[in-house]
Amino acid sequence: MKVASTIVIILASVMAIFNLTKIDYAAPFEKHSITAVITVLASLCAILLMLILKVSRRIDQKVKNRK
Repeated sequence: MKVASTIVIILASVMAIFNLTKIDYAAPFEKHSITAVITVLASLCAILLMLILKVSRRIDQKVKNRK
């Protein structure tokens, strides 16, 4: 699971960076730019979820080691 979450984080980061280059900053909420903005937000959400998963796994391991 560690490898899978790391791969998801890397892929989401690459996708976010790629789509940041596709945004027209003069008109970010029109046509193709809105798709890029939504994709960047989705990528950031995926990264956040994977980081939360990693932290929860670490907490779970510490709780199991304590017992």
